[in-house]
Amino acid sequence: MSTAYETHGRRAQKRRTREALTAAARELIATGDTPTVEAAAAAAAVSRTTAYRYFPNQHALLAAAHPETVATSLLPPEPPDDPAQRLGMVVAAFTRIVLDTEAQQRTMLRLSLEADPPEHTDLPLRQGRAIGWIEEALAPLHGQLPEKTVHQLVLAIRSATGVEALVWLTDVAGLAREDAIELMAWTAQALLRAAMTGFPPAGARP
Repeated sequence: MSTAYETHGRRAQKRRTREALTAAARELIATGDTPTVEAAAAAAAVSRTTAYRYFPNQHALLAAAHPETVATSLLPPEPPDDPAQRLGMVVAAFTRIVLDTEAQQRTMLRLSLEADPPEHTDLPLRQGRAIGWIEEALAPLHGQLPEKTVHQLVLAIRSATGVEALVWLTDVAGLAREDAIELMAWTAQALLRAAMTGFPPAGARP
């Protein structure tokens, strides 16, 4: 989210400065660090005063640096109508983002599991950008299934396809990363088939 400072004058230059700060923060996160605004400013060769005009606190910086903030949709411009095809596209793109940014994702996961200071309750991982992507993929189901069933299905698919699932499948189950991604895609489709054949979870039944 842009600050008021960014909306006036020299917008292109300000955009480049924001991008430099965000990129620096992502590089620091990739090392397992939890960068402060000052640390990102130093890494980006930007003054601390300037950096705080873009990110007033560490939380704002971490929110902007989260890998999942780079896309508002994972569907192509003219997506198919079939929910299974749409879901396959979204899950493939989402799991690839998770794999390509695994170091950052793991750091964000660690942050989300730490003690609950009020300023961290809406970290992007907790807000769930992926929830919106999956909801968009399953939009054709509205009218075919009860709204509660669709919502439960979205949550079930998200629980089986994010960095949390990747960590368990690779660190605990011992799968290779590409095998883990294939399994996540299979699980997402299995959950969709289960919902379509009349077996939603108990909490979703009328």
